[in-house]
Amino acid sequence: MSKIKIFGLGGLSENGKNSYVIDIDDNIFVFDCGLKYANSNLLGIDYIMPDFSYLTKNKKKIRGIFITHGHSENMGSISDLVKELPNVKIYATKFTKFVLQEYGISDKNIIEIKPHKKLMFENNISIFPISVSHSIPDSLMYVVNTKDGAICYTGDFVIDPTMLGAYDMDLGKIAYIGKQGVLCLLCESTFSERKGHTSPNHHLEDYFKDIIKHNEKRILFSILPYHLYTINDIFNAAKNTHRKVVIMGKKLQNVINFAIKEKYLNVQAGLIGDLSNIDDDNAILLVSDERANPYANISKILHGYDKFINLRDTDSIVFAEPRYDSNEKTLVKLENELAKFGCNIINLPGDKIILHHPSTEDIMLMIKLVQPKYYMPVKGEYRYMVNNANLANNLGIKAENIILKQNGEVVTFENGKLVESNTKIKVNDVLIDGKSSEDVGELVIKDREMLSENGIVLISATISKKDKIMLVGPEVTTRGFIYVKDSAYLISEIKKICENIINRNITPNFVDYNKIKIEIREELSNYLYEETECKPMIIAVVQEV
Repeated sequence: MSKIKIFGLGGLSENGKNSYVIDIDDNIFVFDCGLKYANSNLLGIDYIMPDFSYLTKNKKKIRGIFITHGHSENMGSISDLVKELPNVKIYATKFTKFVLQEYGISDKNIIEIKPHKKLMFENNISIFPISVSHSIPDSLMYVVNTKDGAICYTGDFVIDPTMLGAYDMDLGKIAYIGKQGVLCLLCESTFSERKGHTSPNHHLEDYFKDIIKHNEKRILFSILPYHLYTINDIFNAAKNTHRKVVIMGKKLQNVINFAIKEKYLNVQAGLIGDLSNIDDDNAILLVSDERANPYANISKILHGYDKFINLRDTDSIVFAEPRYDSNEKTLVKLENELAKFGCNIINLPGDKIILHHPSTEDIMLMIKLVQPKYYMPVKGEYRYMVNNANLANNLGIKAENIILKQNGEVVTFENGKLVESNTKIKVNDVLIDGKSSEDVGELVIKDREMLSENGIVLISATISKKDKIMLVGPEVTTRGFIYVKDSAYLISEIKKICENIINRNITPNFVDYNKIKIEIREELSNYLYEETECKPMIIAVVQEV
């Protein structure tokens, strides 16, 4: 019999940063390694990734990282993990392998796998990948076979029998796994509040055909580069229209070229144009967007900074990508500016979906197929996880067999039974700014908040080392606090306060520089708050010559 531990490094009670650990008798299997993009409150932060300290401490026990598909929420932190664990093995399908290579992961780290081919590990543990339908090709769910039954992790999926080929979902094999006995099912929760089935609302080909038919002038589609199912719908909609589709951006070109080469995309001959077709009156331009910097490319085109595209007031702009709460303000502002320019703005209607996630009926069908003994909602805000749990309970899974956890909280099974455990793995958000993989930390964010809200006051003075008298200053420099020319009285008072503090801490034999800096910060902070009700960051620089 086995001792099994399951917990999330990220992805529980949040959207993004998905990474789940299954530890079977000290054999660690990690499923997904995602990131979460920062909102505007995290000033300057590009993205947030899971805390990998547990994995680095237990690196000898790790048997591999198993990626479900190539979206950033599920594999965006993989390059950061490889920096810490350079020899880790990453298991992925062909298209996901391509995305990993685009992230800079070496082939020596990647083991290409195929759906429905069993992977064997020590202690008779095996992992069986099953193909599922999602907005990106070669998506998987994983079945971990143990002595006490299977543990299933669905990844992202949608149930739609019409999605074929690289998007096909093998419902038969999922049902077969359910008949063999499933100990625990980890199922995503993102759309758990959405009633009915997701299908057919994610099919957009006819909608795009209608857009192309009724807009004879140039059309710009803003898309995400790895949402290949949506890209395929655009190509199909453009068939036989005598228009050229121009692919903008090297990254998007690489994705589409690879997809055509490997037959993930079947594009009509002669449909794809080149840069010479950009200014065609009826051209269709595919403009790649990035979640990290939403709508940046359309904004660049609007403001005349794109070196290839000059926007026209006859252009139609189609935002064919998910609309997230975190970038709603950015999009609204951009749409206002586009409207002033004169462009026709087209957003997907409320009943159409870019994100391919299971709604309530899809989740319940998955539960019925798998028939788990224990059920653990994952992936999504806590209210989504609760709604997911309620669906399972309505299908007859006992409340005591439904597991709701936060990141780091460990679920323990011994001999196939859930046991009480208060064990918690220490996990934190790791804030990444720029190219550095080091955590920026909350203190830096607080400093940035203070600077953005109240500005900075810099006090500088120079003291004679020999005579112990003040030679220069105190000088006052401010940024983002007050306008100096209109605040002569306030600047004068600041100088007086600082001069008094410096002079009273100078003796013939000793100058207490540390005390001067502390008193300047404290007294000046109190004075400025009384006068302005603001608390700027105060930095004192006192040196001797």
